[in-house]
Amino acid sequence: MGFYVFWGVVFVLAVIAEVASMQLVSIWFAIGAVGAFIGVLCGLGFTGQLAVFVLVSLLLLLVTRPFLRKLRVKQTPPMNSDKDIGKQAVVIETIDAAHGTGRARANGVDWIAVTESDDVIPVDTIVVIERIDGAKLIVSR
Repeated sequence: MGFYVFWGVVFVLAVIAEVASMQLVSIWFAIGAVGAFIGVLCGLGFTGQLAVFVLVSLLLLLVTRPFLRKLRVKQTPPMNSDKDIGKQAVVIETIDAAHGTGRARANGVDWIAVTESDDVIPVDTIVVIERIDGAKLIVSR
C-alpha cells in the first residue's frame, strides 16, 4: 500500500507545482505519476513503477513541449520609443564621439544621441532615428 500513497503524493505535488507556475513544467510528472500508479495496480515492483514514471514523463515532455512552444507566441510589446524609429530629431548638442557629446530632441524629449559612423553633427541639424539603444538615439544625417 505504500507505493499507492507515494505516487499519489508525487501526483498531488506535481499538480500543485503546475497550478502555482502555470508554465506547463510539471504536468508531465503528474501524468507520469498516474502511469506509475497504474503500474502499482498491475503489480510492478518499485523499479518498474519508476521506469514507467520516467518513460511516461519523458515521452510526454519530448512530444508535447516543442508543439506547445510553437503555440505559445512570445511577443515583446512595442515600447513607445520604438515608434520614433525612422522619424526625425533635431540635434541640440553637437554629436561628437571623440568628445563624448551629443543630444537630440525627438517629440519634445531630449535624448543622448550618437552615430554609428562617428560623424560630427552640428547643432540644429535634422537627423533620422535609426534605432534606440536604452536611453540613446542612434542617428544618421
